[in-house]
Amino acid sequence: MAVPFADLQLQYQSIKGEIDAAIAGVIRDNAFIRGPYVDAFEREFAKAVSVKHCVSCANGTDALYLAMAALRVKQGDEVITTAHSWISTSAMITHAGATVKFCDTDGATFTIDPHAIEAAITPRTVGIIPVHLYGQPADMDAIMGIAKKHGLWVIEDCAQAHQAQFKGQPVGTFGQAATYSFYPGKNLGAMGDAGAVVTNDAGLAEHVAMLARHGGLVKHQHQMEGINSRLDGLQAAILSAKLPHLSDWTRARRDAAKIYDAALNQIEDVQVPHVAPWRTHVYHLYTIRHPRRDALAAYLNAMGIQTAINYPTALPLLQAYRRFDHQSKEFPNAYADQNSILSLPMFAEISPVQQNEVIGAIRAFGH
Repeated sequence: MAVPFADLQLQYQSIKGEIDAAIAGVIRDNAFIRGPYVDAFEREFAKAVSVKHCVSCANGTDALYLAMAALRVKQGDEVITTAHSWISTSAMITHAGATVKFCDTDGATFTIDPHAIEAAITPRTVGIIPVHLYGQPADMDAIMGIAKKHGLWVIEDCAQAHQAQFKGQPVGTFGQAATYSFYPGKNLGAMGDAGAVVTNDAGLAEHVAMLARHGGLVKHQHQMEGINSRLDGLQAAILSAKLPHLSDWTRARRDAAKIYDAALNQIEDVQVPHVAPWRTHVYHLYTIRHPRRDALAAYLNAMGIQTAINYPTALPLLQAYRRFDHQSKEFPNAYADQNSILSLPMFAEISPVQQNEVIGAIRAFGH
């Protein structure tokens, strides 16, 4: 049996009537840019993630830039983030004008190591961007403690962590702001690019909104120079149709992870995702470690089972950051993981039959 890495078509078919009606409404009302559908989604998503304000934008990458720009990041500033993430996190630090300072991960959860954060702080440090990678929260108690001690802001990168929690508190509610991606494959995904900045700070939310709309909230009244980063009405309506299903989809992902955990824990050389105490993992990705990762991936692919490597090179070791002359020994955990991680098929609609196909193939590879 072929097993896809994700199945967006299956999700669409499960709520086809709701999605089609949402799209038809936007077309009927000509509400393609801003308008009532965008306003409604912003209200609904803010409530869903327990914050006061949601400012939508074109994508999760823009969300990171807008949050930092609204916090007035400037040339000469340093911003700390993880060595293991998608490049959007670090690239937007540079585009906002600051210098990115990378920290290693903790060796267990794929999230940033708070001890490394403390060691990386200099007089130029202004903020920290922890990434709740793969759907597991970073250690927000430790991170917020460090931020408070040194007078730093925190932006949570929640692109992969919709509805994740740390000690019962939703991610995205700890720092000054948080950013979300609604890329189609995310736990809450649009049918195109989409993103948002969320915050409990009304002034910050207004600043983000102005920056995203050419520097003003009213057309032709530009308070500053901004950019054009708007969520379109079609994507907003689609997201509003999907949002009521997110809790059920999250439970389904967590149930699927339990099936993987129970079986894969019995297979030699497979290291299943470690979930730290007090953290609710929402499994945007189910990522194992294996000492023969490349051979395993090739074997699964030959069996029709799709996998992915998220991510094959630690950020500091990319060509894009050659200017810093980072060495792998500076980031031992992130470097080790880049050679052993493998993401298995994971989506809310995955069936036990499909999972057993994956598990059986991994078991056969080990014999």
